[in-house]
Amino acid sequence: MVTEQTFHGVLVWAMFAIAGLTFASLLRLNAPYGRHYSGRGWGPEMSNQAGWVVMELPTTVLFAGIYLMGRAASESVPLILLGIWQCHYLNRTFVYPLRTRTSGKKMPIAVVGSGFAFNVVNAYVNARFISEFGEYGAEWLGDLCFLSGLAIFAAGFVLNLHSDNILLSLRKPGQTGYSIPKGGAFRYVSCPNYLGELLEWFGWAVATWSLSGLAFFTYTGANLVPRALGHHRWYRERFADYPAGRKAVIPGVL
Repeated sequence: MVTEQTFHGVLVWAMFAIAGLTFASLLRLNAPYGRHYSGRGWGPEMSNQAGWVVMELPTTVLFAGIYLMGRAASESVPLILLGIWQCHYLNRTFVYPLRTRTSGKKMPIAVVGSGFAFNVVNAYVNARFISEFGEYGAEWLGDLCFLSGLAIFAAGFVLNLHSDNILLSLRKPGQTGYSIPKGGAFRYVSCPNYLGELLEWFGWAVATWSLSGLAFFTYTGANLVPRALGHHRWYRERFADYPAGRKAVIPGVL
């Protein structure tokens, strides 16, 4: 009989495989949402804001439910990990979509469905590990991996929020066009919001010191790095005065 822990391990390795496929696909094709969605050719659509909430919902509700089933759900380290996860995803699922000025915009239901499916797997894999399969005694509170991981996550979270605030302030009520974002880490890269997320989930991987966390970080990079490159090309093609020294996602490198 296959144990749950074996099943969990299979899903973790499947996430690494999905990351590879995602990276290869997105290098050739921009994911059809946001500025890269033309509004045709991807089947049925739904509201951009509603689609975002539905797509991200497993990361909050399902994650919490699975976490609470674990034997270590009431212990200090797992509770801290639950807290930082929910800090990111409560904002990403409920706050961020309501702040975007995307009234009337649509996204393909196929994108919503694929994102939802991945988030179900990811929520299970990470929630189950931190409250059931992982070993996080009280001594982990002082471990260098845990403390440095939390610091990296916090830095990424702040960068992500600050960059989102700059982007959201570019478009005034009633405006629909695009302009060049400036200030903050936009001085160095086109997508500091993505850089912030990369830092967050790298910090998560370090703090949890788990294959589950590493698989999620790997997928995040496979998803966001090609998208950042696509955004960077889009900005340079659209704006003749786009800053020449600005990189896509990693300052001075990429």
